[in-house]
Amino acid sequence: MTRFDMPRRLVGEAIGTALLLATVVGSGIMGETLSAGNGALALLVNSIATGAMLAVLILIFGPLSGAHFNPAVTLSFLIRREITSTHAILYIVTQIIGGLLGMLAAHAMFDLPLAQLSTNERSGVGQWLAETIATFGLVASILGCVRFRPEATAYAVGLYITAGYWFTASTSFANPAVTIARAFTDTFSGVDLADVPAFIIAQLIGAILATILFGWLLGVRKNPKISEGAGD
Repeated sequence: MTRFDMPRRLVGEAIGTALLLATVVGSGIMGETLSAGNGALALLVNSIATGAMLAVLILIFGPLSGAHFNPAVTLSFLIRREITSTHAILYIVTQIIGGLLGMLAAHAMFDLPLAQLSTNERSGVGQWLAETIATFGLVASILGCVRFRPEATAYAVGLYITAGYWFTASTSFANPAVTIARAFTDTFSGVDLADVPAFIIAQLIGAILATILFGWLLGVRKNPKISEGAGD
């Protein structure tokens, strides 16, 4: 695989994260507009569009930047020493900026005020636990696919996030950059700015737990022949 220089990788992360947020926010606006008050239908539209776009973006940008689009994913690869701390910081800053630009693009496309603050409260132990589990599963999906089925990563992540919209109480943000951007949209997908810190803490905890557990679970044995068939 061609190794791209850092400027190209950062632009890839910025574009990918921007398109992701434009999809999350834009499909939320479209779903709510067309669903005539049916919240389940609006969520279905939002989840399918987001999952589909994620798969496409990972296929496009995976070979370029790794297609993190998510500070929690970047943190996981930093813990695994697959990215340097300097590059991780650059990735995270780029992801946050890209997310904000994508959110603004969604507002512009739907002729909404660019500057907004969400009034959608998402707080409580259940929400925080949901974000921990959502991010844990996302990182686990990535690490498992990278280890055994790298060609399936895009589809696995897209499907996981689509499912996460429905099985988690928080609708599976699972991404600090997404969470920050969604605090500045007072639309279907928004989150109150006051709830953002707790969401991000929960997401980082989930990412760290998944990285540690799956680093052990999926690790390569130094001499697999010794314990082959031993059931351990």
